[in-house]
Amino acid sequence: MKQPTAQEALIYLMVMVSASDREMGDPELSRIGFVVSNLPVFEGFQASRTLDVARECQEWLQRENGFQEILDAVAAAIPERLRETAYLLAVDVAVVDLHVEPEELRMLHILRDKLEIGRDAVSAIQRAAKARFLRL
Repeated sequence: MKQPTAQEALIYLMVMVSASDREMGDPELSRIGFVVSNLPVFEGFQASRTLDVARECQEWLQRENGFQEILDAVAAAIPERLRETAYLLAVDVAVVDLHVEPEELRMLHILRDKLEIGRDAVSAIQRAAKARFLRL
């Protein structure tokens, strides 16, 4: 597979978290679409490509060693200054349905280790995500 761009790698991370519990629900897919269409980090990216990039990720995950290959490719593609952003996007996808499955938690642990996100940043990102998705 080709080396993803930084923006494609961010989408891969969101897809990996969404698919980690074997179910990509509508809230998660909607959140990915919203993020790609609205956040400055995706400026210049054609939002119409989101589904194709998500499919590429899913196909890559099906390959032998695909999971590890994607993790390595993502870590190489995302600049250090965007690693906390990457983790934030992954957390947002995990919590958007207000229920985080154990598989999603495990995926977040793997991502924070691979992206070398510090404990303080992890705590702040998780608290912010929880606050963002609270309902009355």
